[in-house]
Amino acid sequence: MRAVVVQPKWTVEDFASEGSFRAWMRSQLDRARPHLSSSRPNLVVLTELNGLPLLLTNARLATRATSLQGALALSLAKFLPEVLAVASARRVSLARALHLVRAPETVRVYLETCRDLARTFGVYLVSGSAPLPHLARIGTDLSFGSQVFNETVIFAPDGRVIGTADKVYLTQPEGPGGLDFSVGRLEDLRVFPTDVGDLGVAISLDAFMPDVIARLEEQGCTVLLQPDANGGSWTGKEQEGPRTGERDQPEAWLESAWQAVQRSPTLRYALNPMVVGNLFDVAFDGQSAIVARSDEAAEPRSYVMTEPRAGFLALAPWVEDGDLGTLRRVGLQLEPASRSPRENAYREDVLSADLTLPPRERDAQPLSPHEEAVNALLEGRAVLSPAPGVTAARSVKPFVVASLVVGGARIARRSKLVGGALVLAGAALGALWSF
Repeated sequence: MRAVVVQPKWTVEDFASEGSFRAWMRSQLDRARPHLSSSRPNLVVLTELNGLPLLLTNARLATRATSLQGALALSLAKFLPEVLAVASARRVSLARALHLVRAPETVRVYLETCRDLARTFGVYLVSGSAPLPHLARIGTDLSFGSQVFNETVIFAPDGRVIGTADKVYLTQPEGPGGLDFSVGRLEDLRVFPTDVGDLGVAISLDAFMPDVIARLEEQGCTVLLQPDANGGSWTGKEQEGPRTGERDQPEAWLESAWQAVQRSPTLRYALNPMVVGNLFDVAFDGQSAIVARSDEAAEPRSYVMTEPRAGFLALAPWVEDGDLGTLRRVGLQLEPASRSPRENAYREDVLSADLTLPPRERDAQPLSPHEEAVNALLEGRAVLSPAPGVTAARSVKPFVVASLVVGGARIARRSKLVGGALVLAGAALGALWSF
């Protein structure tokens, strides 16, 4: 089979609308097209959290923020009545409530986009990942609970969903006080037998964890999928882990997919796509890779700042080569607000390799109820409704704005200061909720 890993660059503009998101995702498959095989099944793997910025879609003020936190705050403010209603009803944080409020739109856009790409290009597609709730189906109605996972979805070439996987080990920004994702369950991780290998998903940090790797190995995983979004300088120090701040990030990265394949009795390959680009004030960088056992990938090569070694079938070069001082300096120049000519000048890439797989020994397991519900949504057999309270909260917005403006105008006859403040507040809310 042919494996293709895409290393895209993202910008805020890619998520301004449904159309711009679809175009950005399509551009990745367009760039992968020359790498696709006409005689072998193809597997294309995209990057972690490529669906997260859909929270900013149709929130124009949010896309003009100067920081990622500021953008999410403005998106939350745009949907404040709905967020407050869901947060109160579900007893969840405002961050979690924002995910739930936006879920009907973001779930539809993300899943339909990925389905269409799998169909159009005739490939097995690993979506990357997005904040997704688990869907439940009763007849033609779909609903969701209070949990939102960092979830990967795998599509067959005909657009059917054949599996999903939730991230088990969350980074600090993904946890409480940040994006507030739900923790995936280790026991729910499954291996998906396909024509392109027995696929197992370990999203980003999960690929560093021995219990995750062991869980996939015991189910016969041959191809490890590690979608990634490394939020930090690639030539800086390790950000999360047992030696945080002590060793270089590329050195730490060798303990994920590369190490897993070299040590495993079952894993043959690992595919690790990494997104690059400055998203507001956060730098994303890395070197995408296709990993194999050392006897199959004997040519010595490795990430920058590490010694060459066997085990990489394909590896995206970094933007610069040189001594440690040069690499650290360039890493800083790439970051947001560096004011360097090299700011945001990251390298996009596409990697491909033909993988030789052992015969498939296991049959596919039945789809989970969530996966069945996702297919029902994508096939038009069921409809996803907003969280309870969202529609009512949304309908209140015009009345709030009108009450502030009209009431403020009346009060202004007695007190220009108070009345004027109310009118301005109404106008500000009207603008915020409109844009």
